[in-house]
Amino acid sequence: MPYHLFVETVEQVPIAISITDKKANILYVNEEFTRVTGYLPEDILGQNESILSDKRTPRSVYYDLWHTIRSKKVWRGTLCNRHKLGQRYIADLAIAPMLNEDGVITHYIGMHRDVTLTHESEKRVNNQKLLIESVINSSPIAMVVIDDDDNVILDNHMYKALVSDLDKGEPALYFLTLLREELGKQWQQLRENEQGFSNREFRVEGKPGRRARWYSCAGNWFVENEVHVDAFFANTSKQYLILTISDITRQRRQMEELHIQTLKTIMSEDERVRSIRETLLGAMHQTQMPMNQIRAAEQILLHKGDEQYASLLQILKQILHSGEEAIATMQKCLPEISQTAFIPVNLNQILHEVLLLNEQKIWSQGIDILWQPLTELPHILGSENRLRVLFNQIVDNAITALSHTDSDEQRIKITSNVEQDMVHVIIEDTGPGIPEESRSKVFEPFYTTRSGGSNQAGMGLVIAKEIVSQHHGFIDIDPTYDQGCRFKISFPLLDRSLGE
Repeated sequence: MPYHLFVETVEQVPIAISITDKKANILYVNEEFTRVTGYLPEDILGQNESILSDKRTPRSVYYDLWHTIRSKKVWRGTLCNRHKLGQRYIADLAIAPMLNEDGVITHYIGMHRDVTLTHESEKRVNNQKLLIESVINSSPIAMVVIDDDDNVILDNHMYKALVSDLDKGEPALYFLTLLREELGKQWQQLRENEQGFSNREFRVEGKPGRRARWYSCAGNWFVENEVHVDAFFANTSKQYLILTISDITRQRRQMEELHIQTLKTIMSEDERVRSIRETLLGAMHQTQMPMNQIRAAEQILLHKGDEQYASLLQILKQILHSGEEAIATMQKCLPEISQTAFIPVNLNQILHEVLLLNEQKIWSQGIDILWQPLTELPHILGSENRLRVLFNQIVDNAITALSHTDSDEQRIKITSNVEQDMVHVIIEDTGPGIPEESRSKVFEPFYTTRSGGSNQAGMGLVIAKEIVSQHHGFIDIDPTYDQGCRFKISFPLLDRSLGE
């Protein structure tokens, strides 16, 4: 290639080039050097390269520069230089030593670009990123950005705290599962239309010994252009979800306290109605027993057909008539129990409410509660009020049973689980238990084993069994449990209930 072509290449290359002697005195500059620095060749040839430097560049940078090039290595770095007109600019610089045939340094060649605008742009982007991170991290709400492969891209300090607080692995994946289950097909529709969601509340069972917590989730989808090499010309994009998770436990507990007060009022009214019903049913039951004996005597006298018993028969008929009228009157006085609609019900929530309703009695007797619910318990179809009465009756029975025992260990254990398309609730206590010969009778009206130290009496368990039957379920006493009493109550899952 012609020599002049090499000369023209150096002259016209869009990189500022300068050649100096070993003491950094400038011997040559190209056209781009003039454009970048403002110095014409006649202004700068013979001048030292230091004429370009600004005092803002630390001495340590120059020390590293000279140490590198004197070691016959190429130095690359950034300097703050000064234009001929006085303005500062950022120079992206490379300096290489030029060696003769003997490997001795004879000259240095420097190449640099003005990267001021690039530097300022990068700084703005970085500052903006730091600002966004600071805002996100100062937020009292857990925030996380998730890509369409469910990978966590960005999170804040509050989100990181959830990892240890929840003990559910990756919190984002846990809440995404809950959200997808709750929203169903709507999830995909919201995602495709980039429509957000808000106020999706979830009750999360805590670690053993800790109360459940409540969280509210909100989210918005957004699309961002890809930055990898393959997307440089294709201009492809990717969808992300920004998910916020708020701990609303305090608000929910305040609401729960009001809810429990309301439930206590409702339960108190229900208890009053139930007591009236039990009293009247008991009176009817007690009245019916002698009436049955009178009917038997009447049949015997009628069978004898002796006229001498005519007056007695007349009296017996009057007594029976009066008794039947009394029973009919009491029957009319029986208060009706209000029926509520069957809706999807989470038994964990019902059991939680029942424990809160009995909290004072449990605490006053020093009873330990072992609460082991299945975290993701499926719903059943049922009446919240009736189910609350059912479990309140059984828990109340357990509390009363424990009051009749001198055992040092007073404990009620409640567990919930799913097996064979059924939701099971097991409630056990360490009371005196129910004698084996009485287990088949405790669900009969007005049967009691109180003399044996247990607590089944009146219509309580009759009503409990009736409620279970209304929900197509089963209630049993575990005959293998010998440390007290264990009830097992089972209900069909929601889908199965709908099928029936």
